[in-house]
Amino acid sequence: MIEEQTGLKQENYVSEYFYNKLGAVTLGYLPLKRFKKTEIIPTENDNFFRHQIIQGYVHDYAAAMLGGVSGHAGLFSDADDIAKMMQMYLQYGHYGGRRYFKSSVVKLFTSCAFCKNGNRRALGFDRVLRPEGGPASQLASDKSFGHSGFTGILVWADPEYDFVYIFLSNRTFPTSENKKLIKMDVRTKIQDYFYKSFPEYYDLTSEKSNENKKHL
Repeated sequence: MIEEQTGLKQENYVSEYFYNKLGAVTLGYLPLKRFKKTEIIPTENDNFFRHQIIQGYVHDYAAAMLGGVSGHAGLFSDADDIAKMMQMYLQYGHYGGRRYFKSSVVKLFTSCAFCKNGNRRALGFDRVLRPEGGPASQLASDKSFGHSGFTGILVWADPEYDFVYIFLSNRTFPTSENKKLIKMDVRTKIQDYFYKSFPEYYDLTSEKSNENKKHL
C-alpha cells in the first residue's frame, strides 16, 4: 500500500520521511547496503532454511522471502536510534521540533484494542499484561506500550514516567533454540530495576498504599 500510494519502495519511503529526519541514521532496512558486515551482529547459524550464518539480513523467514523488507520484520538499528523513534512515539508523534504523526493517531495505535474481548494489545504495539506475564515489567503503567522481538529485543515507552527502555540482544545466536533470556526473564527484571529507581514510582506506590488504607 505504501509503495502504491507514494511511488517509493517501502525501505526508501520510511528512511526519507522518518528515520533520516529523526537523525536515526542506523535505523532502516537492508543494512548491508549501508554498513560493513563486521558492524552488524549475527542473528543465527541457520541450519534449517538458509544453511548459513545470518548476519546483516533479516532473520524472519517470511520477510527474507520478501527480499528483506516487510511490515512485520527487517528493521535494523542501534540503541540510540531506536531511542529516537520511541521518544517520538512517547511524545505522541512530535520530536526535534517536527511532527511526524497526529497525537490522536499515536494514542489510537498505543491504546488497548478490543479490550472487552480480553485482548491486551494495541493496534500497533504490545501492552502490559495483568496480573502477570508478558514481556514488560508489571511496574509499567497502563499507558505504556512497546514491542518484543523474536531475536531478543525489548523496547518500551511509558508516558506516565516519561521513560524509554531499550534492551538489545541476539539471543538466537548461534541457535534460536536458546531460551535462557526468556526463562530467566532477564529483560523484564532489568526493566523492574529502572522503575524502582524513579522517585515517581515511590510517589505512585505511596498513593496506592494510602488509598488501600482508606478502604481498610
